[in-house]
Amino acid sequence: MNDWQRKSPLDWKGYVNKLVKVVAVEKHEYEGWVLTVDPISATIVLARFPEKEKGSISFVMGHAVREVEILQEGDGDTEQRLARVLAPEESQAYSPEELEARKKNLKAWLEANHIPVGEQGELGRTLSVAGVLSIEPPYGPEQCSSANEIILSRVQGLLQGYLGQQR
Repeated sequence: MNDWQRKSPLDWKGYVNKLVKVVAVEKHEYEGWVLTVDPISATIVLARFPEKEKGSISFVMGHAVREVEILQEGDGDTEQRLARVLAPEESQAYSPEELEARKKNLKAWLEANHIPVGEQGELGRTLSVAGVLSIEPPYGPEQCSSANEIILSRVQGLLQGYLGQQR
């Protein structure tokens, strides 16, 4: 067990939301903002935000960590940016009008592709596909539910493709 693994979760918490340089075995170096440290394995989860590129997440396994150096303290903006890294896009807030438009567009797309769809629930907020699958607001793959795993998987795949076309 190395020094990093011997630290307590309270010690590791002091690294969260800070820019660090991690030196690992075989002199590999990693740099990024600490999202979290797994308390069981001591694995460090780092986020990077290169200019004009999508952010990336990397994991440095706890047993491989030799040294961790804090390079910069995070500010309020950094904390918010890091909090959004793992939040799914669908978790963003939608107005009732936007949700209605998303539902209407998805329903029209499903119907155009000959997939039987209807609205259910008191307010008609839930889409029902063939009576065996439900799609809740904001109408993404994560909001699908069904007892039939095959149908669930296929409709989630279709939705993923549909949402990819929308962007």
